[in-house]
Amino acid sequence: ELFNVTPDCDLNIMKPNQNLWSLTSDILLQTKEIFEQEQFDIVLVHGDTTTAFVTSLSAFYARVPIGHVEAGLRTYDRNYPFPEEINRVICDSLTSMYFAPTSLAVANLKKYPEVNPENIYKTGNTVIDALLYTVSNSSKKLDFLSNHENKKIILMTAHRRENFGQPLEDICKAVLEIVSSREDVEFIYPVHPNPNVRKTVNSYLANAPGVKLIDPLEYEDFSLLMKKSYLILTDSGGIQEEAPALGVPVLVLRNETERPEAINAGCVKLVGTKKDNIVKNILELLDCEDSYYKMAKSANPYGDGTACVQIADAIEEQFMPKFKR
Repeated sequence: ELFNVTPDCDLNIMKPNQNLWSLTSDILLQTKEIFEQEQFDIVLVHGDTTTAFVTSLSAFYARVPIGHVEAGLRTYDRNYPFPEEINRVICDSLTSMYFAPTSLAVANLKKYPEVNPENIYKTGNTVIDALLYTVSNSSKKLDFLSNHENKKIILMTAHRRENFGQPLEDICKAVLEIVSSREDVEFIYPVHPNPNVRKTVNSYLANAPGVKLIDPLEYEDFSLLMKKSYLILTDSGGIQEEAPALGVPVLVLRNETERPEAINAGCVKLVGTKKDNIVKNILELLDCEDSYYKMAKSANPYGDGTACVQIADAIEEQFMPKFKR
């Protein structure tokens, strides 16, 4: 709705607490029906979701060329992040046009002999286009921030499968330790609806002072919340790209990342899921201006907001000739 985009088809695959087996089979069968009804010249998939992976496989079965937006990301650990690392490897193995966000992503793709370098395009990431458009054109106010003018807002998201259980418990314990000693901060946590997340988060943080648990936000509201945040704690992938474009430091609640460009640029830092390390890094950014501004002022390596135009131009340029296989 925010971008005035109306889907022509809804796969209707959302189910409570669904598993990867049922999700994968549902997407494959639903997209099979779409490919039987419609004729496509190219299928664009974005990122490393199960939807992107299975739609790529379905398009391959339908003999339709695939363009992968955000191609080339790697941790080279098939179990981390799970299942995203395998999802994107499979997407790239089926792809005809590769829209890589960074030079490192391009280099990763060139390691594969089956990838034609002529079909790799370094474009930056479309998430930066969407983010900059949204925050520049929004006039909304976030009502739930009205009582936090004198607080340093720490935005937090944690929902990855590999963090279920003890890792998420340790993350929550770190938050409790911070708010027990600091009255100048307020954690705002849009909690993922997955019951594996909600059960743990509610048991630790539901009544904690200095912590505000809210339902997941629409994209516009979340983008504005990122912009107003002092720093962000997350195990998300996309936020590692978005927040640096807004000058907000990011502490990543993971042990590995497929986005090392932000680490190298200095705007993102891996802190893992151990309580003591999370606490130490939060306190450093709260108390040391030099450390904070070194991260906040680092250049964003994920593009200048023109990725969409570059992708459209590449498709137009390549489309009339047959795709190079």
